[in-house]
Amino acid sequence: MVLPLHDDNPTTTRPYVTVGIIIACTLVYVWQHLLMSSLGAQRVAYMLGVIPAVLTGREPMPEEIALLPAPATILTSLFVHGGFLHLAGNMLYLWIFGNNIEDAMGRVRFVIFYVLCGVAAVFAQVLPNPGSIVPMIGASGAISGVLGAYMLLYPRARVLLGLPIGFFIVQLGRFPAIWVLLAWFGLQLLMGGLSLTRPPGAGEGGIAFGAHVGGFVAGLLLVTLLKRRSVPLWRQY
Repeated sequence: MVLPLHDDNPTTTRPYVTVGIIIACTLVYVWQHLLMSSLGAQRVAYMLGVIPAVLTGREPMPEEIALLPAPATILTSLFVHGGFLHLAGNMLYLWIFGNNIEDAMGRVRFVIFYVLCGVAAVFAQVLPNPGSIVPMIGASGAISGVLGAYMLLYPRARVLLGLPIGFFIVQLGRFPAIWVLLAWFGLQLLMGGLSLTRPPGAGEGGIAFGAHVGGFVAGLLLVTLLKRRSVPLWRQY
């Protein structure tokens, strides 16, 4: 799997919100997988993740794992991850691309943007399958919104890509962000379309491609409303 390693896109402010989200997600992961081992990481995912059937009122939440009202899990789900690679991949993307979007919006607007993209991602995943009882967790949907915003703001920024091979990472070169992110979005559309062709219940619990698509589209739409007026779209770097 090809991964972004770095972008040639400096910022003018310190990304306190981006770093704060990374720290928060990491602390929740430690709590979920280490400190809460008596409950089990999977049970925590059901307690704090979005369960489509519960959110849409089709199924009640079992009392033994009911911790929060269903709407509240839309927010808590953004900080819960299923495993270390899930967490590490999301935080890598957020670290590389999030600082520039925070810089372009300002901290308060970036928080609003991030949460709204996360909400859009949840509903993009829930609405096609409202009866699912598989919990949806992870910051992927909100981070997908960050990627959508980045593509509009900094399409010509260069992104260094690498291919992990064992314990080594082979650098593939630097590519314009627009091509990197369009390729990523195209893959989400393809995999999301393939997932819709599976029989009901088959493959559930995997990657939430619908959330990725929904978050990305939300990022494209919201960036024009929440960026600073002095920040133009389609910047040259």
